[in-house]
Amino acid sequence: MEERNIKSFEDLNSWKQSRQLRIAISQLIKTFPDHEKYDLVSQMRRSSRSVTYNIAEGYGRFNFKENAQ
Repeated sequence: MEERNIKSFEDLNSWKQSRQLRIAISQLIKTFPDHEKYDLVSQMRRSSRSVTYNIAEGYGRFNFKENAQ
């Protein structure tokens, strides 16, 4: 994707791929046994979410307005 077509973090390929990973992990953890639902599932859910959140946050830090300051 060319840089001029990127208007938000949602246009980034890395964000799109990490969102697909997040969805896949969400589907996977639904199949885990009940005794794993609290520790392992919680950790996997939080870590998969943090990827997309960090990409979005990082994109926001490097926009034109902040660089102009």
